[in-house]
Amino acid sequence: MARDEACIGRVGVLTVGTRGGDGPGEVHIKIRGGSESFLAWSEKPLPRGATVLVIESRGDRAVDVIEWEDSLDEIPRNPGLQLF
Repeated sequence: MARDEACIGRVGVLTVGTRGGDGPGEVHIKIRGGSESFLAWSEKPLPRGATVLVIESRGDRAVDVIEWEDSLDEIPRNPGLQLF
């Protein structure tokens, strides 16, 4: 199957944890007006429930993922700081 470019850059959640080089997990992403599941490969093991970013398509409904943290949720809050 050809590479699926539409899934690259999507953020998803692992429904089955990955095992690094020992095997894939499964990622669920929102795509094409719905949601789809793909086999998910990663360099290091990632747990079920981890938020991941799809960085490459392997074709045949398989993708490469990395752990993803939304840095905007991590902004330290300063109650005395006023932003305009």
